[in-house]
Amino acid sequence: MSDILMKEMESLSIVPLKPEERLGGDGSFLLVDEQESLQVRDESEFLDRLGCGDVSGVKVLSIFGNTGDGKSHTLNHILFGGRSVFLTSKSPSSCTVGVWAAFDPALSLVALDTEGLLGAAANQNQRMRLLLKVLAVSDIVVYRTRAERLHNDMFQFLSSASGAYLKHFTPELRALSSRCGLDVPLSCLGPAAIVFQETTHTQLLGHDSKVPGHADTMLQKRFHDLGLGTEAFSSVQYVGSQTIAPPTDYSRLLEAVTQQVRNTHTRSPRQPAIVFRALQALSERFCGELSDEKMTLYSFFPDEYFTCSAVCLSCNIRCKNGMNHLRDRVPHVADGLCQYAHQFNNKVLICKRCYEAGREVIVVPKTSASGDNPWFGLAKYAWAGYVLECASCGVIYRSRQYWMGNQDPESGVVRSEVKHVWEGTDSFLTNHQNAAQRVLDGMNFVIQSVSEYSTGPTKAVTAWLTDQVAPPYWRPNNDITSCRGCQKVFEELERKHHCRSCGEGFCHPCSSHRMPVPERGWGSGPVRVCQSCYRQGGPADTSSQVCKVEPRGLIARRVTEVAQSTLDMVSTAVDYPLCFVKEVARPDYWVPDADITQCHQCSKAFTAIMSKHHCRACGQGVCGPCSTHFKPVPSRGWDHPVRVCDSCHARPEAL
Repeated sequence: MSDILMKEMESLSIVPLKPEERLGGDGSFLLVDEQESLQVRDESEFLDRLGCGDVSGVKVLSIFGNTGDGKSHTLNHILFGGRSVFLTSKSPSSCTVGVWAAFDPALSLVALDTEGLLGAAANQNQRMRLLLKVLAVSDIVVYRTRAERLHNDMFQFLSSASGAYLKHFTPELRALSSRCGLDVPLSCLGPAAIVFQETTHTQLLGHDSKVPGHADTMLQKRFHDLGLGTEAFSSVQYVGSQTIAPPTDYSRLLEAVTQQVRNTHTRSPRQPAIVFRALQALSERFCGELSDEKMTLYSFFPDEYFTCSAVCLSCNIRCKNGMNHLRDRVPHVADGLCQYAHQFNNKVLICKRCYEAGREVIVVPKTSASGDNPWFGLAKYAWAGYVLECASCGVIYRSRQYWMGNQDPESGVVRSEVKHVWEGTDSFLTNHQNAAQRVLDGMNFVIQSVSEYSTGPTKAVTAWLTDQVAPPYWRPNNDITSCRGCQKVFEELERKHHCRSCGEGFCHPCSSHRMPVPERGWGSGPVRVCQSCYRQGGPADTSSQVCKVEPRGLIARRVTEVAQSTLDMVSTAVDYPLCFVKEVARPDYWVPDADITQCHQCSKAFTAIMSKHHCRACGQGVCGPCSTHFKPVPSRGWDHPVRVCDSCHARPEAL
């Protein structure tokens, strides 16, 4: 600390105060502590502590500089006539811990006193981030230095603050203005910066020039020579004072501050409550732990101060979004390619048609399409394998669509991409690893439907399977609503018969005749035909259909294979104890049965005779009364209504 400052502070206490003992001077109070926490609850308390509740418009001045350069002393003299509004001390440690505030009614100015840059702090990184948040709400920024020559650290600090302000705070302040309907755009124009240098032996910058503003030009040239920018500041002004003998002459600094307060071309005075809202918004957005050991200090305000601290579990790349972005439901994002890790299963499939059209639509293997009901979905899974369904293009792939020559989906319909994996997210695990549980749920649905509805679902599945093995010239069961012969409308459970000659659908009386139809591939034995074909002796025109007839052996093979695959799937679940099958099929996000001792909803303890149910949305274990609702959970891969707990059912958004 210089001799000048020591002499000026002789009348002040020489005992350093602990942070918790500093109650402020004559009118100042702790606004933000060293942990970046606001010390006022709301706007009304902020106005009461400042004593400016009846003031219509204010500006904000903040002061920065190294520890021991007399920042608090400077504010006391230029704004408060030398009164000890802000505490000062001769101690080599920083007197100001955190940010202190006071109000100057003469200039309608809210003054913010900050902790020195060289002061010992428990977390240096948090303190630096706090300084920038103060700068972001300031209209006038004073950098106080007692260096005989302007050091590069000062230029680096101001330039780093300018870059970080533009990159991280301008969008947040603009969003605040929009949300609150503020008539003053806080982020359109940056604060005015004043560099106040006090020397003892060294001449001031531009002392030998009579050209007005020459010192300001020399200051800007120094920034330019160092390759540093100050774009965030509306102006950068130099004010110097050479003090041969105390006291310090603050008149030029007061004149410069007064001029900036009255200058409304860049920033106009605003309501004090707006200042509090801006600081509150910044405090809520840019908060969280910062590590001193792991931070790379390539500048005073590195991006790590203001960006999300999450890293990809697979490749260890850091998320590039702003801090606390998950509050706005903005997902993690990182630059660069990720590496595949089997434990995370982080390779995804993207619909190639949508990708070429400029959209990224991720598709996942599922047992059934979203448009299939559980009955048809289970039958189709046994028949044609898993399905890939695009939200825009529909079903784009079935693993066993053809009986031979099925190609890998990546060769035509999808492209693969390795995605980043973030802690707390389970999008890959849930979508890819609960197919077995969906099959079990489908089987349970089948068994339940058979017992409740008897032959209805059985008829529906039989009709669908018939269509799958039918000759190409047969009309599909879904298209047959009435008898082709007598025009009688079919009832829901009434059986539909196909004429083996023409392929149309008929009721039993209209298709009771039998005759050989060798031209359709049915051999020499008599088969069912309609009355019209029976009278004509066969189909009127078969020239265009004969080439499409499949051998009876191929049809028989189809029936055999679909029946065998269905039996294999069902018997696998029957051969093993149900508890074993459930444990193997359990999705990763489900809480294991062994860990479920009480209902997650009502906290009722489970007994040996109580059934444990899993919510398909959150994976928690719940009792029957707390999981009576059924809803689709597309985010987890359940396209059909499945069991969910009461809490998930009450959520307004889609699951």
